[in-house]
Amino acid sequence: MATDIAELREVTAGDCTDLYCLDTGMYDTAEYGAVYILDDERPAVVETGLGTSRELILEALAELGIDREELAVIAVTHIHLDHAGGAGYLAEACPNADVCVPAPGSGLLVDPARLVEGTKAAVGDQWEYYADPKPIPEERIVELAEGDVVDLGDHELRVHEAPGHAFHQVVFEDPANDAVFAGDAAGIWVPEIEEIRETSPPSDFDLEQCLEDVETLKAIDPDVLLYTHFGPREVGDDVDEALEAYATVLEEWVDAVEEKRTELGDDDAVLDYFADSSEMTDVWGRRKAGAEAVLNARGVLGYLDRRD
Repeated sequence: MATDIAELREVTAGDCTDLYCLDTGMYDTAEYGAVYILDDERPAVVETGLGTSRELILEALAELGIDREELAVIAVTHIHLDHAGGAGYLAEACPNADVCVPAPGSGLLVDPARLVEGTKAAVGDQWEYYADPKPIPEERIVELAEGDVVDLGDHELRVHEAPGHAFHQVVFEDPANDAVFAGDAAGIWVPEIEEIRETSPPSDFDLEQCLEDVETLKAIDPDVLLYTHFGPREVGDDVDEALEAYATVLEEWVDAVEEKRTELGDDDAVLDYFADSSEMTDVWGRRKAGAEAVLNARGVLGYLDRRD
């Protein structure tokens, strides 16, 4: 069943408990950007959206009866601003929450100037959907690395590094729910058509490392994948098949961009081609579908330059 923008739903996939998913309406698009809330002894928000959705998140906490002072953890899988853009705003509103961030990217949330500059270059006119991120005081940040565990009570977030999409990405395993907050390591799940799509933005996308990250997820062997883009997906015994499907999508996407570059001989023409030929127009609308294709193609072109 489709969700509505700003709708908060309990996650019932698999054996999940204490877990809620909020559709933030990212880029004015339903079922594209999710924020998760774990209502445990130490309540947690996982992912924070663009910053423009901060009031929706605070309203969701209130709906669940979680006072702002009670929120214990704000966790992001990586610092791209569609995942971490709201972290500073939530930290300000929720003064007792630790902001749990992968260590390689933490400094860019303390001083986000370079992060903003890079994001504007990557997303172009989509920047209008973003809020300038609010710097997070260094003393509020808890840096995360492989093997760390964030204790929430009945639940915990086990940290697994997954740097293929971005060097600062991790995924969070929630053993009690047999689920993984996958960030962008498992691709973009499109519930409306029940298909997986690539995500390969600049400037750190690395195909080989992404494929290793898929193997990391297989080894965790979750029953449920919790996509930031978008939503919970119960995979059960078919987890390897689901993840291998993403690996195939990613490899075929890189091949397609490389072939089109060879054919056209001009990177701007390559970007225009994929913007005009996106298969996602009927789902996300022409503007978002085209912008997504350009972003992902640009990331692949950068990867090909580094590889060659």
